[in-house]
Amino acid sequence: MYIIKVKGKAKIPDYIQLRDQDFVLIAYFRADRPLKDLHRYGLEGKEVELAALIEQLEFGKLQPLAI
Repeated sequence: MYIIKVKGKAKIPDYIQLRDQDFVLIAYFRADRPLKDLHRYGLEGKEVELAALIEQLEFGKLQPLAI
């Protein structure tokens, strides 16, 4: 799975994209909102680690998600 942080403009907020091994979009959510429904993506119980990772991500840089 891969993660990328997308920079918003003006009134559009920053977003996070989760993509699978084939780079197909599987999740798209606001970077500033609490994380929920992570069980859908196999990330349940990893909310704290994912929130910390999102804070340090660079905008526009696709990275493997390893938490």
